[in-house]
Amino acid sequence: MSTETTIDKSMTENGIFYPSKVMLDLSKLKKVYPTPKGDYVVLEDLDLQIMKEEFVTIIGHSGCGKTTMLSMIAGLNPISGGNIAVLGNPVKGPGPDRGVIFQSPSLMPWMTALQNVMLGVNKVFSHATKLQRKDIAKYYLQKVGLEGAFDKKASELSQGMQQRVGIARAFAIKPKVLLLDEPFGMLDSLTRGELQDILIEIWNKEKITAVMITHDVDEAIFLADRVVMMTSGPSAKIGDILNIDFERPRTRKSVLEHNDYYTYRKHLIDFLEH
Repeated sequence: MSTETTIDKSMTENGIFYPSKVMLDLSKLKKVYPTPKGDYVVLEDLDLQIMKEEFVTIIGHSGCGKTTMLSMIAGLNPISGGNIAVLGNPVKGPGPDRGVIFQSPSLMPWMTALQNVMLGVNKVFSHATKLQRKDIAKYYLQKVGLEGAFDKKASELSQGMQQRVGIARAFAIKPKVLLLDEPFGMLDSLTRGELQDILIEIWNKEKITAVMITHDVDEAIFLADRVVMMTSGPSAKIGDILNIDFERPRTRKSVLEHNDYYTYRKHLIDFLEH
């Protein structure tokens, strides 16, 4: 399956090229860390274009540079070469056009769930009234099932509930691109499944372009429009891209019962074991 074909198909309609449909453009991306023994190249010549309203999952072995790539898109890690652009604007550092959900939600433990979400909302919607800003934060906390926990301190919340606050906080600033770095990696399988469902339910409504790193093949298939497979490092690049042609909105049951599900699964596992 050729990467080129996949991208071209997504970007054309009736053979006409529509660059305006590209939300996130990674071009010849490179990341190098200098070491006493010479440069260590994490990523080299990595090209990826992600469309508006697309959900892309990225999968690959540990050490292939997935998190490095995501932190560069977020503007938290300098680019060694190449370019990253959101709607044609080069990324020069962190910004409200990109929301990030980390594996650990990094909340302020002494603040309440509502106050934690308000931190970003106050910055991004500074022109809105205090009541409007509070309503935005409450709306997204309700969406993740925390309507009864507005005033609970983050330190009093379970890990799963803290991650719900992290999801609410990221969606509440209404970013153009949502970046997710294995957000469910530390959770038990039941909580993980619940939060995947919550994430995809909000995403179906908001249709924000999403890029998510995962080690979980089933999670990658269930959430994505395309699964991007990265080669092992050093000098990691994109090895393959798999289109996931399931209708949206999806249910876990419909995905598991789909004829193509096990074909997709085998394709990903074969790549990872290669």
